[in-house]
Amino acid sequence: MVDLAGLIAEITAHAAVAVDRGKVADYIPSLGGVDPKHFGIAIVTADGVVHKGGDADMSFSIQSVSKVFALTLALGKVGEALWRRVGVEPSGSAFNSVVQLEAEKGIPRNPFINAGAIVVSDVVLGSSEPREAIGDILRFIRFVSGDESVFIDGAVANSEAQTGFRNTALANYMRSFDNLEHVAEALRVYFHQCAIAMSCTQLALAGRYLMLEGRHPDTGRAVVTAQRARRIMALMLTCGHYDGSGEFAFRVGIPGKSGVGGGILAIVPGKASIAVWSPGLNKRGNSHLGSEALERLAAATKWSVFTA
Repeated sequence: MVDLAGLIAEITAHAAVAVDRGKVADYIPSLGGVDPKHFGIAIVTADGVVHKGGDADMSFSIQSVSKVFALTLALGKVGEALWRRVGVEPSGSAFNSVVQLEAEKGIPRNPFINAGAIVVSDVVLGSSEPREAIGDILRFIRFVSGDESVFIDGAVANSEAQTGFRNTALANYMRSFDNLEHVAEALRVYFHQCAIAMSCTQLALAGRYLMLEGRHPDTGRAVVTAQRARRIMALMLTCGHYDGSGEFAFRVGIPGKSGVGGGILAIVPGKASIAVWSPGLNKRGNSHLGSEALERLAAATKWSVFTA
């Protein structure tokens, strides 16, 4: 039996003295001012016990980690029809690549690259107003985390909108192939979902339904089917770290979804929901210290999905 409290203390201590902390995402002004010294980790095990260390209770912008929850909602709205508009293959390209989208005629490679997530936002939007769709995503995250204090950081949302020229280009390009019904509205939903702010503790709690085969831990009722939970985690493993997904699977071996705010949500089926946060990113846009922490955790616990 691994001493999780001791392991978290060890991982947190190592992160505190790390010299190479990566580089914050300064291309989004509201993220550029975040102190790279921050590090937090939270683990919720299947029995409901929460273990945490460092800045685990400090809110941060979850950015693309939100795509896991938006995807869950979109699948609930349209089911398997979603896969006619977005693929399920790793991209091997940067998260905001236009080249790949052009080659594949407006069909994004998967729902976790930016183009795919914008399509997902369009699906969640449907025929409603953006504020209603944004509210749906926020309510869902509050529901699965069990915490009504999760919020949208308005400054980050505005910063996203003011600098989101590449995302606007992706949306317009997909619209030209009739793979997006609403450009401005879907982008508004997308920018606001990326601006959702949570702590590691809240994020780890929000991931419990995936850990538990789609069931809400408090009620036992299905949030999604077990098959759908497995498919979401499969996409997290193969596509959750953009063009660094293969390396993350190789080194960590746990389904995970990163965000340029420095957060990573990782799910060990049946065992744990984990969130780490350190705002400095590696060259592929994933948390440098967060990835290292998960590698240490997986090695010590043997929680890799490839470990018998």
